[in-house]
Order: sequence, then C-alpha cells, then structure tokens
Amino acid sequence: MAQVEATTERIIAADAEKVFDALADYSGARATVLPEHFSEYEVREGGDGEGTLVHWKLQATSKRVRDCLLEVTEPTDGELVEKDRNSSMVTTWRVTPAGEGTSRVVVTSVWNGAGGIGGFFERTFAPKGLARIYDAELANLAAAMEK
Repeated sequence: MAQVEATTERIIAADAEKVFDALADYSGARATVLPEHFSEYEVREGGDGEGTLVHWKLQATSKRVRDCLLEVTEPTDGELVEKDRNSSMVTTWRVTPAGEGTSRVVVTSVWNGAGGIGGFFERTFAPKGLARIYDAELANLAAAMEK
C-alpha cells in the first residue's frame, strides 16, 4: 500500500493566532466553515483543540462517504493534528504568520492507499478531490476571518 497525500494552502488576511483559534474551536467556529461535503458533525469530547474527539461524515465523491472519528492533538504551536480512529488518515493543519496581519494555513492529509488498479486511481484522483474540499473550507474560513 502506497501512502497518499493531499495538500492545499491559503493566505488569510487575519492574525495567525486568531485563525488557529478558529480552527481549533470545534464546538463553535470550525463547524460553521465546513463545506457541504461534511455531514453529521458532532463534538463528542472536548471541543477546543487538544483532547477534542469529533465525528463527521466526509462525502469525497458522489459514491464515496468516509465516516470519520477524529482525535485532535496540538503537537506544536500553530499545529492541529486530526487522527481518524476509523482509518489511517491523518490531517495536519499548520497556521503560521505570513506578514503583518496575515497568516498562511497549510492543510495536509495522508493515508495508506489501496493496492492494485484501485490504488492507482486513488493516488491519481483522491488528492485533487480532497484538496478541492479543503480549498472550500479554507475559503469559508477566510470569509469568516476577514469580515
């Protein structure tokens, strides 16, 4: 099984600490910036960064729905890591200053892909599809933060 990776990033016209706080606020702000690909959102433990356990369903394609139960950690300042208990997927959000009053948000998801021909198609198409979903989430986050 080959590892599959999807990465996207965006510059947001808001202070990095405020952007990070919004991303880490699973019981409030985070739910409001999720695009239509996410459903059945529920905070099961915590709700603010480290120690949060959050559930959602991610509709990656019209036929592919992933049931996610994510444990959230904050290994370093400005970094959220979401580990899915239901799969090998790990998503890392990094928020860093990008100049006066702006921040750079980079989101990367990695997982163990399928083998064979299915794995070929997964490695070819899944990163682009997931990047589009995260692009939409980052656009919603930027719109909320730049008001």
